[in-house]
Amino acid sequence: MPELIALGEPMFELNQTQGRDYLPGFGGDTSNAIIAAARQGAKCGYLTAIGADRFGRDFLDLWAREGVDTTHVMVNPQAPTAVYFVHHGPQGHEFSYLRAGSAASLYGPQDVPVQAIEAARCLHVSGISQAISHRAADAVFCAMDAARAAGQWVSYDTNLRLKLWPLSRARAIIHEAMKSATIALPGLDDAEQLTGLSDPDKIADFYLHLGAKIVALTLGKAGALIATPDQRQRVPSIAVKAVDATGAGDTFDGAFLAEYLRCNDPFQAGRYANVAAALSTQGYGAIAPIPTRAEVEARLNRG
Repeated sequence: MPELIALGEPMFELNQTQGRDYLPGFGGDTSNAIIAAARQGAKCGYLTAIGADRFGRDFLDLWAREGVDTTHVMVNPQAPTAVYFVHHGPQGHEFSYLRAGSAASLYGPQDVPVQAIEAARCLHVSGISQAISHRAADAVFCAMDAARAAGQWVSYDTNLRLKLWPLSRARAIIHEAMKSATIALPGLDDAEQLTGLSDPDKIADFYLHLGAKIVALTLGKAGALIATPDQRQRVPSIAVKAVDATGAGDTFDGAFLAEYLRCNDPFQAGRYANVAAALSTQGYGAIAPIPTRAEVEARLNRG
């Protein structure tokens, strides 16, 4: 039985390399995160809907290879699996999406397998999980309610995408969802727009005030800030030769949750996740460069 379940939208990825060709791969923030968690040894499952197409079948094969339980993945023969493109330029990576009407965007509260969520220890969702449609937003709230009613943890990554919804709606939905989150996983850029704050400690206080028991605020090259109501620590970054940051935040999420489930120490989980995220930037694409537990532990042991 999965101990960690994620809900969201998987997306087939076409990532532009330095040679200007497009490398096929896999994306979707919560799918990336659950694969990252599985590579760290967590027992994981995924909730979504995919199309009855080649991309959907490729995802089922991927999750099977990664050991992610797909018992509750739905196949919608009337809607496609979403696709996105990653372009690289002077300002970093840029995303282009073909996701309107995707199978995952049609996933609603009636599709949520409440018993599977109740049986897990933690549910992971994100702002993107809610931004893709009103039905999807309601499905996430339904899943969060089920997890909280069962006494399980809820993890929420803001993952703000203003191409999907206006900032005013994003603030309203994400802040409301964060009231039910046990673990808040915001990124600094997102949090600055959502909260109007710039100081990392004040941002951490904001999410703790909403009700989170743990805030893991990622700070990019500056590392991360891990905060609880009683304690907080800055986790410095590590030096790597980064070529592509696609999916690094998702790797942080999955690694953090897997390690926290293992050790029940948010500060140790933050140090572990920071290394995993940094290592994931050394290759192209969201999935291929995600490190295994052995790789993360070897880097940690180097000091």
